[in-house]
Amino acid sequence: MRLAENRKASHDYFIEERFEAGLALMGWEVKAIRAGRSQLKEAYVVVRSGEVFLIGCHISPLTSASTHVLPDPTRTRKLLLHAEEISTLIGKVERAGYTLVPLDLHLTRGRVKLTIGLAKGKKQHDKRATERDREWERQKQRLMRA
Repeated sequence: MRLAENRKASHDYFIEERFEAGLALMGWEVKAIRAGRSQLKEAYVVVRSGEVFLIGCHISPLTSASTHVLPDPTRTRKLLLHAEEISTLIGKVERAGYTLVPLDLHLTRGRVKLTIGLAKGKKQHDKRATERDREWERQKQRLMRA
């Protein structure tokens, strides 16, 4: 079940690999994400001292769920990955020039997970070519229906 999606990511990047990561969240954050109050639009993923973090993800607090804490909607959240996945990501990000992009928040067996993509940035002409191909596919569908 997809809870939040970063649609801009596929427009701005070539996604080469996908990884599923758990998130270290507080209780009010889980309730807010399940209620659909999260946004990945300006979020990004960084690797710091052998750990992976999600920065800039906005989770709006529910007034009923966060009465006893002072919620910070854009706090840095730690991503939970296996050690070999982290070492793979570190190697590709630092040496091969890739970047890590959050793609979507979803539920897997009742737990909130984040899909992150190992991506290379698109140039402007690549974006135009992708848009042209997408428009041609739409045009073909219209012609087939008519």
